[in-house]
Amino acid sequence: MHVSVMVAEVMESLAVRADGVYLDATAGLGGHTALIAERLTKGLVIANDRDAESLEMARHATAEWAERIRFHQGTFGSLARAVREAGFDQVDGLVADLGVSRYQLTEPGRGFSFSSDGPLDMRMDRSSGITAADLVNQTAEKALADLIFQLGEERRARKVARALVRARPIRSTLHLANVVERAVPRTGRLHPATKTFMALRMAVNDEPGELDRLLVLPPDLLAHGGRMVVISFMSIDDRKVKERFRELGREGRARVLTKHPLQPTEEEIARNPASRSAKLRVLERI
Repeated sequence: MHVSVMVAEVMESLAVRADGVYLDATAGLGGHTALIAERLTKGLVIANDRDAESLEMARHATAEWAERIRFHQGTFGSLARAVREAGFDQVDGLVADLGVSRYQLTEPGRGFSFSSDGPLDMRMDRSSGITAADLVNQTAEKALADLIFQLGEERRARKVARALVRARPIRSTLHLANVVERAVPRTGRLHPATKTFMALRMAVNDEPGELDRLLVLPPDLLAHGGRMVVISFMSIDDRKVKERFRELGREGRARVLTKHPLQPTEEEIARNPASRSAKLRVLERI
């Protein structure tokens, strides 16, 4: 499950100023937004998420700081517009936590998880786009295998895709998980369908494209001395963040403050096992 992770590290990395302007690019249920807002006096935090339902919960959870928060529903591609709409050109800090929110994972109707049966949806913004059911039932076998291999880093992707195509129509989350489990039995700690679910979620929400749109923002959107904090949970995302931060460092437009990514403490992992794979990287605009 996803609760705000590495909270102390995020706040230290952002170095929040009481009069600063901050952007929580992935507000989720409002964890980081609240922590930033409570440190502000004249400042403002823009809380963005693709998921309208999560934002509504964040609004309730952060009500006591309402005058310091502006909410915005949109993708990473719309963040510059969100900042302009709030009356600013740049921000002093940006945090993006690339994990899936606890609400999305535990609400069966969203279709993100196979812990209980639900529709194969997986859209973070339920008002538009294709669902996981569309993807799994209509994609050609080879393309489906490529998608599961590339995004889910699933070595047995060809076997999985073949089984899914033969079992069509795939009707629900548990149906999908059962088909995968029969095709590729469990070998380790992870349920055999975990990587397939992850790949479908990433494809449905165009997560690779979204991360690219986030990583082009720092030079223009960050004020001088402004910091960008990104927490990723998958090696494929962390690599992309590391390479982009390095590139901005080489170009002399920013300074990378994390030579190696920060990782959660043993205590945090014991308290919240989902934080285990988190990697936090920090960039400062110069």
